[in-house]
Parts: sequence; C-alpha cells; structure tokens
Amino acid sequence: MHSLERIGRYRLERRLGTGAFGTVWLAHDDELEAPVAVKVLAENWSHRLDVRERFLAEARLLRKAGSSRVVQVYDIGELPDGRPYFVMEYADAGTLADLLAAGPLPVPEALRLTALAARSAHALHEAGIVHRDVKPSNVLLRTAPDGTRRVLLADLGLAKSLAQASGLTLAAGSAGYRPPEQAGPGAGIDARADVYGLGAVGYRLVTGTVPAEPGEVVRPERLRPGLGPGVARALMRALEPDRERRWPTAEAFADELDRLASAPASAVRPRGRSRTVALAAAVAAVAVAGAAFALVNRPSSASGVGVEDATGRIAVRVPDAWGRQLRDSGWDPAALGLPAGHEPGLAVADDLTRWQDLGADVRGVFAGLSEHGDVTARVDALGHPGCHYDGARAYTGGRWHGRIRTWSDCPGGGRLTETALVPAGGGRPQVYVQIRQHGGGDATDRLLGSLRVT
Repeated sequence: MHSLERIGRYRLERRLGTGAFGTVWLAHDDELEAPVAVKVLAENWSHRLDVRERFLAEARLLRKAGSSRVVQVYDIGELPDGRPYFVMEYADAGTLADLLAAGPLPVPEALRLTALAARSAHALHEAGIVHRDVKPSNVLLRTAPDGTRRVLLADLGLAKSLAQASGLTLAAGSAGYRPPEQAGPGAGIDARADVYGLGAVGYRLVTGTVPAEPGEVVRPERLRPGLGPGVARALMRALEPDRERRWPTAEAFADELDRLASAPASAVRPRGRSRTVALAAAVAAVAVAGAAFALVNRPSSASGVGVEDATGRIAVRVPDAWGRQLRDSGWDPAALGLPAGHEPGLAVADDLTRWQDLGADVRGVFAGLSEHGDVTARVDALGHPGCHYDGARAYTGGRWHGRIRTWSDCPGGGRLTETALVPAGGGRPQVYVQIRQHGGGDATDRLLGSLRVT
C-alpha cells in the first residue's frame, strides 16, 4: 500500500477509520485553514468498476441531499493511481457510538439526539434518498460555533434513491438496526425502513443494548426499569416488524420524541446516567431476550446444578435452589462500554424476571465473555446506588485471577458480587461475572471455582 501524506491540497493528519471499501482520514485544508475528512477508495477495490461507481454514488447522494443535517461534500478527485476520493466536513465530536462507551444516556438526552438523527433522515427522504444503514456509528456529532452539538447523518454507502429502492433490492443493513424488509432480497423498501433503524438507535441510547431481531425485541422498560410508558411506546412503534404499523415518517417520529423529551421528568424517568443501568442492561439482555426462559432440567447433586451457555464455551455449577431458570443466548459487551458484538454469555437464577431489580430477593449468576477491551476497568467503574460497598479483594483460582468487589445491604437485604476475571497467564478471553445472593453463607469462591471457559 502506498504511503499517503497529502491528497491534493489536503494534508493528511491521521486515520479516522477504515470500512469495507475505503479509508477516512482527518486532513487539513491549508488554503481554507480548516479540518476536513477525506474518504479514499481502498487499493484492493480499485480495479472493480462496480465498487468504484458505488463509492462515487455515495458522494453524489451526499451532495444531492444538500442539507446541514447531512455530512456535506466539498470536493472530489482522483489520486495519481486513479483511485477516487471525496472531501467532507469533519465531525469533531465523534459519533453516537462513542457516546455510548459510557453506558446508556439520560433519557431526555437520548430522545433529543434520536430526534435530531430522525430529522437528518427526513432531510434525506425529502431529497428522495433512503439511507438503509442508520446506526449509532453513522450518526456524527459536530461542535457548532455556539458550543452546541450538531447531529449529522453520514455513510451513504448503502443508500439508494427512493425510486430505485421501490424496486427489487438486495439484503442490506446492520444486525439489530435493519428492518425485516431489508434482511433479504425483496420487492422494495421505502423511508419507513430508516424509521426502524432510528427506533433501534433510540432503543440503544436508552437501554445500552442493541435490539434483538425484529419481532423479538425486549420492551425497553424491562432493560431500564422506570422508563416512561410513552417513551417505550414510541420506540416500540418505530421497531414494528410490519412497516404499516410504524411511524409514517421520520419527521413524525422526531416530533413525538421531542414532545417526550420536553415532558415532565416523571414521564421519561430515569433521568440519570449510571453504570448500574448499563449493568442491568447487560444482564437483562441475556436474561429476558427471546420468547421465554428455559427451565433448568439437568441432573442435580449435593454439589449443585451444572449449566452452560448455548455455545458450550461457558459452564458453571450453582446451588440447586438457584437453578430454576436459564438464559444461555449470549450478551452484548457494549452495555459495559466495551466494543459491541454478540459474545457468549449466560444468566441462571431462581427468578430471572427480577434480576435487574436490586430490591428483589434473587439468587443467581451472570457470566459473559469479552474478546475485546479492558473488562477490569469497566467493571471497576460500576456502582450500585442503594447498596453498601464493602470493598474489594484479590481472587486467584486455578486458571483465573481478578478482583472481587462486593456490595451488601442492597434494597431488600441482598448482596451483590462482581468481578472481571483474566486468564492467569494474561490474554483473552476475559470474563465478567456478577453473583446475586440473599441470606445464607457466601458462595462466591465456590461458584468462581466451578466456572469453566473454553
């Protein structure tokens, strides 16, 4: 790959990101003395005329939108080797995905940001364009002269004109954010496909969790207890599998979100951002996703009940009384501010429906793997208002070591223990474990000793 220092009059400073077909650089326009973003077609695709045309089509569609709510294109050209590039405005405040690194947002802020993203999508729709890949990483933030944040919709690599999209279309979009009509080849889509993606963005900002597949989405109030019913209804309407039942336009969805964001605090609670909410979302994503819980039906003995996740990578043995319900379908580490994805995870307890309520009398274990990010730092940042923090102690097992953090006197009298376990020799995967106990002795070391990860 050729080393680039300048592209035309634009001096390259650092790489901002690399996608399937190109790389985006932060550059400086020396003539206008301003930062810009430059997107360059990847070398390995330069010989493909269809990919080249799709790359240029993105620039044309951005230019066609002609809206301050959509990333604007300033220039277009070719490198000496023939690869095309285009120059865009630079979003200095990152993306909605970056904001989510610290967990779910305060509800009013989440609603306002989603509403702004919806108005950006509406601007595209008015220009005759459907985005087809609305997700947090494609919603950019730019600092305005008055210090406020502008929301910009970006990355039109999958976008189509509404006229083209009304005909036969191929599968497109990102898991969790794409409506059912985009999941496979079909007879066309319209602007309501983006309404679904916007609903998924709002859901992620409020709960910290990527929605499940269409028709299987867990209601957001189960992941964020106390959420106002109006907010839940608005998000679930946007996420309707049947597009005839969604908000008719992105603008209508935005209007409702703005109304809810301006409503009294009681209508949109909870207001505060906390790692406890992120934690509840992480565990509840395993505990309540899908149609129902599985009742644990495994041989028991004096040493308890052995359970494992759907992949067979995680196994743990719990006391007989704890092993009544199991959810083994995995989790999204983004709920803890780690890189998003679907990783192996399980939750087993006597009552998973009440897991996220620290006031409930629940006994159980959650364990989730993460192949990326610093799990220890994220777990050390968690807090549990209403519980008394008893401190931390070192843990060293046969294969794992970590720090066990313990809370007691939670509402209802329960105890909570959590740890990030790291392989004794270092490396991956890391394991996040939370244990809920109520009464009786402390089973933490016995449970961690029974944990098996492959």
